[in-house]
Amino acid sequence: GNTLFVGNVPKQFVLRHYKRGGLVGKIVNDLYVYTGEDQVRAFAEWRLLKKMVDFGLRVPRPAAARYRRVGPFYTADLITLRLPDVQPLSAVIAEERDAGFWRSIGSAIHGFHDHGVYHADMNAYNLQIDPANRLWMLDFDKGRLRPPGTWQQETLRRLHRSLIKIKSLDPRLCFLESDWEALLEGYFSASRSA
Repeated sequence: GNTLFVGNVPKQFVLRHYKRGGLVGKIVNDLYVYTGEDQVRAFAEWRLLKKMVDFGLRVPRPAAARYRRVGPFYTADLITLRLPDVQPLSAVIAEERDAGFWRSIGSAIHGFHDHGVYHADMNAYNLQIDPANRLWMLDFDKGRLRPPGTWQQETLRRLHRSLIKIKSLDPRLCFLESDWEALLEGYFSASRSA
């Protein structure tokens, strides 16, 4: 309900309107307290995406960001270039994947962590897979660059919980603990070779 595809293939864009989630979102739909232009969520995400593109990480290329003041509040929007032919990891695991696939996912996640990229909501929907089985990441709202720390393991645990949850919702999905072990093997192998 907060994203819209704009333009024509092959140059299509994704317009995302920032909406509140959780309990606050039931009361306030899309307003944020304005504390200065540097703190606008769309601008912060645009800057982070630009840095990640410069690092060579697979993320949507930022195109535009805006905010609109509403008294002491603001609403915000972000436009990125649409990633062609990607599917969320949650959909890709409808078919069985080998250990090499899971190791490559772990290695790619390590690549983000190695650059200090913190993803506040790493889950099986924000991880996207292209036709070459390469990992792309979406939705860096509240993301930032951080020095190494416990947050890296916390984001991996969040992803693990996400995969377990979607498997519990649809037992036909192909995700086993051995797949998770292969993902961790890829992550830590990349860590040792970095």
